[in-house]
Amino acid sequence: MSQLEAVEEVLVDVPIIQRTQRQIAWKRFKRNRVGVVSAIVAIFFVACAFLAPVLTSLLGLKNQATYPNALNDFAMPIGANGGMSLTHPLGVEPGAGRDLLTLMLYGSRLSFTVAFITSVASIGLGMLIGISTGYFRGKVDAIVGRFSDFLLSFPSTFMIIALSLPMTQRIEGWGIARDNGARVLVLIVFFVFFGWMGFARLIRSQAFSMRERDFVMAAQALGASSFRIITKELLPNLWPSAIVFLSLSLPGYLAAEATFSFLGVGVQAPGSSFGLVLSDAVGYWRSDPAYLLIPSIYLVVMVLALNLLGDAIRDALDPKAAPS
Repeated sequence: MSQLEAVEEVLVDVPIIQRTQRQIAWKRFKRNRVGVVSAIVAIFFVACAFLAPVLTSLLGLKNQATYPNALNDFAMPIGANGGMSLTHPLGVEPGAGRDLLTLMLYGSRLSFTVAFITSVASIGLGMLIGISTGYFRGKVDAIVGRFSDFLLSFPSTFMIIALSLPMTQRIEGWGIARDNGARVLVLIVFFVFFGWMGFARLIRSQAFSMRERDFVMAAQALGASSFRIITKELLPNLWPSAIVFLSLSLPGYLAAEATFSFLGVGVQAPGSSFGLVLSDAVGYWRSDPAYLLIPSIYLVVMVLALNLLGDAIRDALDPKAAPS
């Protein structure tokens, strides 16, 4: 038997393993060590945020409770590093005497809630508009395209700062929400209003390209309706882009919520937010630097882990990446 025949015989005996796109993406992700570590860190932060009532009760702490015994006569934490102890693992807040760990856990829960709702709403709106403009084209594409250009020309940060107060007062007047609930609702509405354009343009370009593909043209030739083509042919091929956008937009909205709360637009006392804690900590950075450093490090690590996780997911779902 020749060498070529021996090789062919070996190749015939080797079983061919077929993998789906999901299995291929999962295998790529598992090989990315940075992505796996960032996923573990991100899951830890998310779990701590949404289990905040359980964790604080296990430590014997309560949300918004004050601990005057942990403060000295000058309303400063007793002990080193902001009053760290077994009772208060991360110290206490100067002045009011609230537990810092409790503030951060409840603040992160609010930040994750805002970021998740905003990301999902932006993706849903962007997906709907992007597919509609990319598939139907014509006047629909022209009108929506000019409208998105008009919105992109606005300085969104200044618009949110300028309009948040009157919008909050209007929502409170309607009886929809009160106090911090109205402020959070206004932030979500503004984030979605100014955040759907980028994803819609991405989906629009992909839908515009897929419209000329053979499988779409075959469905049109068979008499399939536009609704069926969009839901059965286009959407299954667009979900990877939605997952990547979700993973990359979450840390951005987390930082944005903290920024606007720091500027006095978002959550205000007695609510809990990273931006609110950092805004208050600026006045104590000389006398109690731990009060500023601990929330800052917590927020940076949380946002960094989510960013790295988003990059890993994007690499895993990239169809041009080398097969694993």
